[in-house]
Amino acid sequence: MSIQWFPGHMHLTRQAIAERIKAIDVVIEMLDARLPGSSANPMLAGLIKGKPALKILSKQDLADPVRTQQWLDHYNAQDGVRAIALDNSMKQPAKALAAACRQLAPNRGGMDKPMRVLICGIPNVGKSTLINTLKGKAAAKTGDIAGVTKTEQRVTIADDFYLYDTPGVLWPRIIVLQSGYNLAASGAIGVNAFDDEEVALELLAYLMAHYPQELMARYKLASLEGLSDEQVLSAVGRVRGALLPGGRINTTKAAEAVIHDLRSGALGTITLETPEEFAKWLAEGKKADAERAARKEEFAKAKAQKTSQRARTRR
Repeated sequence: MSIQWFPGHMHLTRQAIAERIKAIDVVIEMLDARLPGSSANPMLAGLIKGKPALKILSKQDLADPVRTQQWLDHYNAQDGVRAIALDNSMKQPAKALAAACRQLAPNRGGMDKPMRVLICGIPNVGKSTLINTLKGKAAAKTGDIAGVTKTEQRVTIADDFYLYDTPGVLWPRIIVLQSGYNLAASGAIGVNAFDDEEVALELLAYLMAHYPQELMARYKLASLEGLSDEQVLSAVGRVRGALLPGGRINTTKAAEAVIHDLRSGALGTITLETPEEFAKWLAEGKKADAERAARKEEFAKAKAQKTSQRARTRR
């Protein structure tokens, strides 16, 4: 099932970004280091219109360090783009962020030409937490659910460095199927937009293929050989005591436990995609989307033809 979530305030945020971008020197896009491709907003490329871009891979302490470096190399190889990784434990994130922005816009700085930076990203990616760290106080609201920030905020990082914070925004339609599952697992999508069990099963299938040792260690499983993702979810339920009367497994509770363990880092340092994997998923998603558009167009043509035939018959 395709997972979609685009509340009304996100449409307003998109409009605000398009307007604000005109006076911006550098655009910071915060990405979740556990899913950098899936958390990159495809809508943003058109909105920033060639502005220098800084990609921040947030929550790097929860991500696979080898894969984080792969993603940094991937983005740093692109023209007009710099990428750095941050997490809440870093003592001087402001210094790293400001230095990266000044490299991208070396002609900005000083009171006559202050640096104007727009920071954006998906919901629950850690923007507000980073801003509060930069300011040293609670300048922005934070929370562990999607959609805490609802309005744009301007934060003064230094006398000549202004940071504009925008609400978390997704895009109207997620065409990469796996991205929907990864975004839901990470906490970027509202809880009413997806089924916990479906997301947990997709997550378990990926972990079984790429992080089997972490999975077995967390849930005390002797082996994964011959097991399906459904069987592993049941095993998680037994280990975590998610039981119903008669000893049946409460698969909903088991699924919630798996998702929580990913978000909290209890499963270990996990990254749910590599640059190569995401490129493949994106190509498949674009192909499926083009086929969907073609079917929709054919349906519209057939409907219009039938309407025209009925009109001629009435005459």
